[in-house]
Amino acid sequence: MWSEILIGYGIFILEILTVLLVIFAIVASVIALKQKRHHQSGQLVIANLSTEFEEKNKKLSNFYLNSATQKEIEKDRKKEQKIKIKQEKEDHKQGLEHRKPHLYVLTFKGDLLATQTESLREEINAIISVAKPEDEVLLRLESPGGSVPGYGLAASQLARLKQHNIKLTVAVDKVAASGGYMMACVADKIVSAPFAILGSIGVVAQMPNIHRLLKKHDVDVDVMTAGEYKRTMTLLGENTEKGKQKFQQELEEIHTLFKTFVLENRPHLDIDKIATGEYWLGKQALDLKLVDDITTSDDLILESIQNKTVLSVEYQIKKTLSQKLAKQLEQSVDNILLRWLKRNNRMLL
Repeated sequence: MWSEILIGYGIFILEILTVLLVIFAIVASVIALKQKRHHQSGQLVIANLSTEFEEKNKKLSNFYLNSATQKEIEKDRKKEQKIKIKQEKEDHKQGLEHRKPHLYVLTFKGDLLATQTESLREEINAIISVAKPEDEVLLRLESPGGSVPGYGLAASQLARLKQHNIKLTVAVDKVAASGGYMMACVADKIVSAPFAILGSIGVVAQMPNIHRLLKKHDVDVDVMTAGEYKRTMTLLGENTEKGKQKFQQELEEIHTLFKTFVLENRPHLDIDKIATGEYWLGKQALDLKLVDDITTSDDLILESIQNKTVLSVEYQIKKTLSQKLAKQLEQSVDNILLRWLKRNNRMLL
């Protein structure tokens, strides 16, 4: 009786593994589609947040005014606008330019593989090509972390702004943990909402192993490798102590590089205290100097509108129908994939 139960349980486990492999194949297809985007065109979408704010402010201010008064105000506004346009034309003819400093607002919502990095690259390319010394960049960042290479590249893209002497502020309204904090720490200034989550400076990898169950039922799994450490951990084969030690060594090495990167960008941090894999809320993060101020991205934008031209910059990649469907599928399986990666030897920040 017990043997039948165990056999049934083993079959159930194998069915689960089969489903996971199918999901992995689907996600691999999605990743392949994303990689093809390198050869596809996109467009840079720019919105003037300063103008949008003025329009909303005008609408709210005029709400309680009667129609006659509103018409008079609108008439005066149009007259002022004509004078302003005429003056700008005259200044342009004479080679004069009255340009406000610009604040370029970017948004990065990170997923497991940091797939928005390609759009971030194009946005930064555009800004670097036109930015003046007085201009700044505000990145609205939201990410719980993910793959080491993906977030390493995203952080490197942000570092390009500093290399071109463009001031960067990162605003965390919800979460910038692990790989998300790797991106944030590149900034000249980090601000956080009071209850945003920050930190988690660590590396994690989990992997189930059903070797003993398979062995009990006389199921052999052969793992063939060339190279002593080509496969240190396996799902179906036997994991040796030597393999486990090597895999742990690799985790420690990545963690050391992570800590070094954070310390290079924020040298005032007590790295041994904050690089424990823990996370903190905004006000706690301020005490630990993980962030520089407590505020929201909305407050920063409203403050900047008073004396800067605030532009939202977004690079949108044109998607085919199949890619749109793939994106929906990816969102559906993303959480499942995250759990699968944690259980396997995939290193996540």
